[in-house]
Amino acid sequence: MIQASYHFPRGFLWGTATSSHQVEGNNTNNQWQQWEQDGHTDGTSGLACDWWGGRWKEDFDRAAEGGQNSHRFSVEWSRIQPTPDTWDENALERYRAMLRGLQERGMTPMVTLHHFTDPLWFYEMDAWEREESVALFEKFVRKTVEALKEYCSIWCTINEPNVYALSGYVAGAFPVKRRGLKIAMQVQANMIRGHAAAYHAIHEIQPNARVGYALHYRPMTPRRWWSPLDRLMRNIQSNGINMAFPSALSGGMMRSPLGSVQIPEAKGTQDFLGLNYYSVDTVKFDITNAKELFGKRYFPEDSDFSATKMIANIPQGIFDTIKWATQTYPNLPIYITENGVEDAEDTLRPRYIAQHIHQVWRAVNFNFKENGLSSEMVRKYCPEVFEKLFPL
Repeated sequence: MIQASYHFPRGFLWGTATSSHQVEGNNTNNQWQQWEQDGHTDGTSGLACDWWGGRWKEDFDRAAEGGQNSHRFSVEWSRIQPTPDTWDENALERYRAMLRGLQERGMTPMVTLHHFTDPLWFYEMDAWEREESVALFEKFVRKTVEALKEYCSIWCTINEPNVYALSGYVAGAFPVKRRGLKIAMQVQANMIRGHAAAYHAIHEIQPNARVGYALHYRPMTPRRWWSPLDRLMRNIQSNGINMAFPSALSGGMMRSPLGSVQIPEAKGTQDFLGLNYYSVDTVKFDITNAKELFGKRYFPEDSDFSATKMIANIPQGIFDTIKWATQTYPNLPIYITENGVEDAEDTLRPRYIAQHIHQVWRAVNFNFKENGLSSEMVRKYCPEVFEKLFPL
């Protein structure tokens, strides 16, 4: 059997990611708990992993023993600010304890400030549909960062804003009151404004902070490259799903299928790009699918599927995603903030992870050897690679 060793740069961060609602347990004051209780999900989060009861210590121990040197977790807005006029200092102290726990184990923390869940009071006022959401989010961010800044300097403002908007307001798979593409674009615009406000607030509180967001990037390919309609649908779907936030943060203008929105305060408000990658969609023209602008996204029938067929194992896609990111943001650090597969039997997961890590290794080499990055950037971010590529 052929064996090989793959080396990553010194200081490369290896870790996992969690969200508060999925691990803490007994989160009863946000819109997702209400959604579960109303029967919209297969089950309820319940006690989850009981992090709020202190079992984060066991998971952090396992992570450190497994060689992880980083962890990304989210704070629960509804715990920290249970009502518009109250703050829970005990909740903030628990998050401080988690951050201390990571530092004690030699792990670099990244804190996500919004990961899909909204306090019920925020949800009842229509959440991100309203302009007031921007100031309310900034207020929460200021309180939280001020409390946690001693232990964290890498902040992810919002996780997958495109998924939050489109899965809820278009697909109806997330808890929302109204649906429609126009509302979804309005929500994304306000989330962009919220991110920009949070970015400036965090740097005011902690000038040395690194602030970014986590983008769910979905590579897409037309079913038939020779078909103009399939290619058109691929471009419309890809731009509609992937490009709202990147376009606003790059140039101050959010591009969407319904037109462009000027958000000048968002330009340049990221110190890194977080990438969440899971799979690649095939896109075809479908005249019956008006709600998704006549495009249909799917996985080919012969794909290497997860048990639920929610994810198809396509490792090449993470390489293409990183390549897109480095070409779009050549001067920004990139974090893979999510990647993985749901697999109760643990049969697909081992090869999924191994194959994707191999593509990340390949992407690191592609970026430095083929993508025209300067030797000074290589020296700064990856000194081991610099020594090999540019020997004295």
